[in-house]
Amino acid sequence: MSQHGVGPRAVTRSVAFLTAGVLAVPALAGCGSEDPSGKPLAGQDVQPAPRDRIADGGTLRWAVDSVPDTLNTFQSDADATTTRVAQAVLPSMFRMDASGRPERNADYLESAEVVDTEPKQVVLYKLSQQAVWSDGREIGAADFAAQWRALSGNDTAYWTARNAGYDRIQKIERGDSALEVRVTFSRPYADWRSLFSPLYPKDVMGTPDSFNDGARKKLKVTAGPFKVKKVDRKDEEITLTRNPRWWGAPARLSEIVLRTVPRDKRAAELAAGTLDLAEIDPAAARRITLAARPHSTTSPLMGPGADRSAAESLESWAVANGSDEEAADEETVARKKLRKAAVKYARQQRALSGFEVRKSLEPAYTQLALNGAEGPLTDERVRRAVARALDRKELAQAVLKPLGLPAVPVGSHLALSGQAHYADNSGALGGQDTKEAQALLADAGWVRGGPVKEEKKEEEAAGPEGEKADDTGEDNKAQDGPDPAGHLAQDGKQYKAPHQGGAPGAYAPRGTAAPANQESAPLAKNGKPLTLRFVLPSGPGSQTLRTVADRISRMLERVGIGTEISKVSDESYFKDHIASGQYDLALYSWPATAYPATDARPVFAKPVPAADGSLNIEQNYTRVGTDQVDQLFDEAVATLDEGESRSLIRKADSRIWAAAGSIPLFQRPQLLAARKNLVNAGAFGFGTPVYEDMGFLKKGAKPASGPSAKGSSAP
Repeated sequence: MSQHGVGPRAVTRSVAFLTAGVLAVPALAGCGSEDPSGKPLAGQDVQPAPRDRIADGGTLRWAVDSVPDTLNTFQSDADATTTRVAQAVLPSMFRMDASGRPERNADYLESAEVVDTEPKQVVLYKLSQQAVWSDGREIGAADFAAQWRALSGNDTAYWTARNAGYDRIQKIERGDSALEVRVTFSRPYADWRSLFSPLYPKDVMGTPDSFNDGARKKLKVTAGPFKVKKVDRKDEEITLTRNPRWWGAPARLSEIVLRTVPRDKRAAELAAGTLDLAEIDPAAARRITLAARPHSTTSPLMGPGADRSAAESLESWAVANGSDEEAADEETVARKKLRKAAVKYARQQRALSGFEVRKSLEPAYTQLALNGAEGPLTDERVRRAVARALDRKELAQAVLKPLGLPAVPVGSHLALSGQAHYADNSGALGGQDTKEAQALLADAGWVRGGPVKEEKKEEEAAGPEGEKADDTGEDNKAQDGPDPAGHLAQDGKQYKAPHQGGAPGAYAPRGTAAPANQESAPLAKNGKPLTLRFVLPSGPGSQTLRTVADRISRMLERVGIGTEISKVSDESYFKDHIASGQYDLALYSWPATAYPATDARPVFAKPVPAADGSLNIEQNYTRVGTDQVDQLFDEAVATLDEGESRSLIRKADSRIWAAAGSIPLFQRPQLLAARKNLVNAGAFGFGTPVYEDMGFLKKGAKPASGPSAKGSSAP
């Protein structure tokens, strides 16, 4: 992913509250009568059209990042394309509406509700009478039971990536008829709607062998509007075709072809006519927007040679026509190449005029992660100072305003505006305040102009082959793993108001002359400057992250915090740096989920030392966690009162803000290029795509007005 998003559902998963006198958390939003969840900041943009205006047939060619290694969404190497295929070909008991909230999928469910809470929670599913697998067998309790046994975690022969929720089920049995499924839980489970979406047939889930290998390369039995026709790993595409046994509204498209196309090649593939729908980056979006404008409209020059000034063009002409024959020949060749590239670019622009950009906001947010396991950021005061130095609104505007999207900072770690659990809890940490950030740093012992020790040459040569023994270089800093015994960034010392006049214990001996230019000098403590290693991906799709990082670095510099930018390959960014803790600051994204009590728990869980001395962090890559947050998650997931569960999640979010392990910045932009006559497809926002309604308009037909599709509503 260009913004390095990761999915919290991709990995499996007597506590004391903080005492009085620690950080006070402001009154929570949502405690009154007004719903703090709000509305989605941006609606869907899918060119909606009623089904009777859509042509029967046609093939949708849709760009994807890869052909997945598995078609089983419950395995660790499943990816976004795995999910896309599953949505089109498998049952889901619940799907997401346009606000990111679960809604019953009427094609499969007549109803689903909690029918008992004592002595055990019981959920009764009433299935659609028409719901059948593609082999003709009815969907029923046997499929539910097989999926539960595979994902319960009780049988390690199943190579499952996660078992959240399934491990709380006690038994599954048929109800009063074959269309009823009774699920009894051993422990209360608030997020029961997250289960059985997708639902695989018992043929896949029934044995470890079939689970581990049966659905990796193919799906023989399905139950959606489409079925898997072919997985072509040589040509890197998956073909989905109509399911003749589908009982719902018939698919308008004959086929959907998911083609692997690198993101930097998608504009060219669109222009070549080999794609109809593709997620694109801002640069490609600008190209398509310009291509759609009338030729008489003045617009900024783009394409090969567009950045040349008049003087540079004149100089090029002069060299090509000068007396230096060798230089003239080289320049003439270069000019011919440039003209050829310009002609190709103009041809592509004409072809791109048949497309339009559909845009919304992804159900995911970009955050600044602060590694609390080692270095200066183990001190909560320093983490809070970093957060208070940031102007999050400016960062959101830098990314979203040029795209014409709402530039509103994200106010929660656990949900996004419009989702049921959302509330802006950022007040628990506070907004941008330079003076407060500086006071926090002073209280932590960091002072401007403090003495910085310089390593002696003999010490510098102490490492092998003359390398520095202390990891002070840009690419070597923080290479050692975290010390789980001594550097857990957990409850720790809480912030107290700094003493007036400076930081106790941070003064130079009496009589020491004040350093020159002290106001602009960097902060130092114990002979070391306050410099943080900021790790970023170097790939072409990560320019937005690098732009944001530059702005953050300037904001931190204003309060005396230095940064060393370290650019690493996209392939190693997560595995070798984020997951392994080899960073101080980093930018990456988390998806928002309708089930934060389940899905966000491992992301913010308090790290605990393992028996082998390593640190068990689950998915908490910042290594910052508290017992109180863990307890609030545990209470929320076990509370069947939905209002109470939401309140607990919002309290947990306030504590996560206060710990300052990660700072949500902005909701990620979602940009798709779509052929103009393609309808009910594009930027889906929170909503689950309705694959059977996608298609191409009949000749002469027009789409409906408004940006939202079936079952959705724009704010």
